[in-house]
Amino acid sequence: MAWGDIPDWSYDSVKSLLEALKAVEPSTYHHCLRVGEYSRKLAVAMGLNEFETKVAEFSGLLHDIGKIGIDRGVLLKPGKLDPHELDIIRSHSVISEEIIKPFAAHPFFKQILPAVRGHHERLDGEGYPDKLMGEEIPLMSRIILVVDTYDAMSEDRIYRKGLPDDIIYAELKRCSGSQFDPQLVKIFLQVHESWRKQKNDQETLHHIIRKVA
Repeated sequence: MAWGDIPDWSYDSVKSLLEALKAVEPSTYHHCLRVGEYSRKLAVAMGLNEFETKVAEFSGLLHDIGKIGIDRGVLLKPGKLDPHELDIIRSHSVISEEIIKPFAAHPFFKQILPAVRGHHERLDGEGYPDKLMGEEIPLMSRIILVVDTYDAMSEDRIYRKGLPDDIIYAELKRCSGSQFDPQLVKIFLQVHESWRKQKNDQETLHHIIRKVA
C-alpha cells in the first residue's frame, strides 16, 4: 500500500457518520471508537507507515457504521438469532461499504471500502460476505477482525458479562490460522498488555472524539 494523502474533509465526514450512529446506537458508536484506536495501535506495532496506519484507524472507526441500518429489535435482541435475523445482522458489513462508497472518489476512502466490507472474512473461507480465504482478505480487514473480536468479547453485552483477558487471549490463539491471521494475533498478544497499562491514549483519534463525544 503506497503513501498517500488524507483529505482534510475526512475528519468532518467521519464525525458526521459517527454522530448519526451515536444517535441510533450509542454502544456501537463507542465500540467503533475503540476498534478504531486498537486498529491504529496494532498497525503501529506491525510497523505500517503513517498512511497505512490512518487507513487502519479509519477503517476501524467505520467498520460497523452499517449497523445504523439494522433494525434495533434484531441488533439488540438478547436471545439467540434465528437464521433470517442472522442474515440481517451479517448484512451490516455490506451496508457499511455502501454508506462509505460516496466518499470513495478519493483514494484514501477507496482503500477503506474493502477493509470494511471484509472485516468478518475468515482465513478458512467460512466468513462473510464473500467467503474470501487467506491473503485474499485485505490486511486491514484482518487487523480489524482481531481487535474487533477482542473488544466484542471484553465488553458487557445484553446477554453476558465481558470476559477476562486470559479467556479472550486463549480464544484468539485457538482460532489463529482458521479465523484469524496468526501473525497478527501474535503481535496483538505481544503488545496488548502494554496498551492496558497506558492512560486513555487518543493521540490520533482526538480530532474526531473531541467533535463527536
